[in-house]
Amino acid sequence: MKLNFRQYSSAGEPLLILHGLFGSLGNWGGQSRQFAKDFAVYGLDLRNHGGSPHSDTMDYASMAQDVVEFMDDHGIERCHLLGHSMGGKTAMQVALSVPERILRLVVADIAPVQYRGQHDSILDGLQAIDLATVQTRNEADEVLAKFEPDELIRQFLLTNLVRNPEGEGFIWRINLPVLQASYDRLREKPPSAGVFSGPTLFVKGDLSNYIKEKHREAILERFPSAGIKVIMHTGHWLHAEKPQTFYRIVHGFLAPGSEPELED
Repeated sequence: MKLNFRQYSSAGEPLLILHGLFGSLGNWGGQSRQFAKDFAVYGLDLRNHGGSPHSDTMDYASMAQDVVEFMDDHGIERCHLLGHSMGGKTAMQVALSVPERILRLVVADIAPVQYRGQHDSILDGLQAIDLATVQTRNEADEVLAKFEPDELIRQFLLTNLVRNPEGEGFIWRINLPVLQASYDRLREKPPSAGVFSGPTLFVKGDLSNYIKEKHREAILERFPSAGIKVIMHTGHWLHAEKPQTFYRIVHGFLAPGSEPELED
């Protein structure tokens, strides 16, 4: 599995950025360019997303191994790791499985716990779009609106609907059948039984319910040096809703020579 990636800079300590479910490295372009002022930033497309290869296997152990393989292929012995949502769980799994290779870990709005299904209607909506008949992105949006009322979320999801380079119509850039078949596994907690004792920061959106007070014990059990920062008036896509606040918090944690701000 050779992941698609974009390298934004080469100077400074390596920083790998992992997107969430239905996302791609492009969703993090603005943040990546900002971090590239001080870090050697690599944006990665996880398997079955963006420009990366498709696979019938979709679980956190496999995705974490993809990231380690990427590090090996690019001569990255140790790196900072930032992941959001599904990418956050993947980042946690990497840190738990090869802790000696992670300098600092940032997890955006996800906890190392099992979740109930929160994307079932979205998956149903994406499957309801008939690629054989849909002629425009607006037509696809009309179908998806029956399942997801938020226009911004629909616009994000439909970035995965692209023109067929080999013919007419549209195709999915994501591997939609495998994502739907693997969704139960993506809701699981990272499978590694290890512990990452290195500096760790969880960043939570104030309006999001992905990190709750009841998750604190599970976080500290696997990441004993972890702290939690909350960005007020933001939801699950906190890095897009308040990009400068998110950047300031994470940069302050990762900046060379700085002491991480880990107050609750």
